[in-house]
Amino acid sequence: MSALPRRGFLAAAGLGALAGIAGCAPGAHRPVAATYLTTSYDDLYPGVEMFLGKARELGGFDFDVFPSGQLLGAEELVPGMLHGVADVVVQTSSYVSSSFPILGALELPFTAHDFARYLRACDPASGASRLINEELGRQNMRVLGGMATGFEYLWTIDKPIRTPEDVRGLRMRVAGEIEGETVKALGGAPVFLGSAELYQALERGTIDGMMSYLGTVVSRDLQEILRYGTAAHFGAYTVDAYCRSDWYDSLPGQQRDALDEAGRVLFRDGTAKLIDVHEHEYLPAVRKAGVELIELDEARLRPFQDAASSVHQRWRDLLGDPVAAQRALDLIREA
Repeated sequence: MSALPRRGFLAAAGLGALAGIAGCAPGAHRPVAATYLTTSYDDLYPGVEMFLGKARELGGFDFDVFPSGQLLGAEELVPGMLHGVADVVVQTSSYVSSSFPILGALELPFTAHDFARYLRACDPASGASRLINEELGRQNMRVLGGMATGFEYLWTIDKPIRTPEDVRGLRMRVAGEIEGETVKALGGAPVFLGSAELYQALERGTIDGMMSYLGTVVSRDLQEILRYGTAAHFGAYTVDAYCRSDWYDSLPGQQRDALDEAGRVLFRDGTAKLIDVHEHEYLPAVRKAGVELIELDEARLRPFQDAASSVHQRWRDLLGDPVAAQRALDLIREA
């Protein structure tokens, strides 16, 4: 897909008022970086700043930066980037994995025995990451690197979850298609809601709980309402820097190298900062609020793993390439 004039995309998307900000055509502007993340994401936004700083330092990129959805909202970031509205976007994989199914390999439940192995699979130099970029290149997209946000847990208000039967009938908020498939596989009803709606939905009983990583809980003060969290690898996602393949290929070698190194910094240093915030700020806040974290041993995990096998099959069908699907899963499990 070639980059279309920015003004055309913005008008088509109902964003014509932003056309003057973004410029009129590819090549006639300073490079643009955009994200829906706000500076209030203490665990995530520092990584964005690290990425941009390293790209600026090594490649001379003088980005116009638009955080907080100022240029493109969460659902518009990748489509906008592919149409040339932005050159680099930082986006959560779960928002785009239905359109780019190979990304779902890193979102599936119970693919890695522990977070250390999962983290190795997320490394931009890993076999899994190289395979993902091979597949993304067919759709003119490239991932430069990303932060692994930690495993997604099941959080509830009134009922602790210790078996799949405990999920049956619960209305659980999800943010992506694979999360929704996982909740359905466990017998629950997925409800798609933005994180800004969660506090009120939990308070009113519109939903019974949610599937999310730790950062969503604390950033929205949901520990004030939630009472239980079941800690296991029910899902995962990454927060990645994406660009168009043709834009990346058109850059001088020094700038391509700079973006690659910035991606490694986002993965390495951004994830390290996220983990530090989670361990020293977010987990203590959850525990102080009285949320009970439920750990599952191997015997208790097995029924969840068995139930989630259908999610893996659903993803394989969506990808439509059995060889690539098996290769991706093997590379994650062997990382």
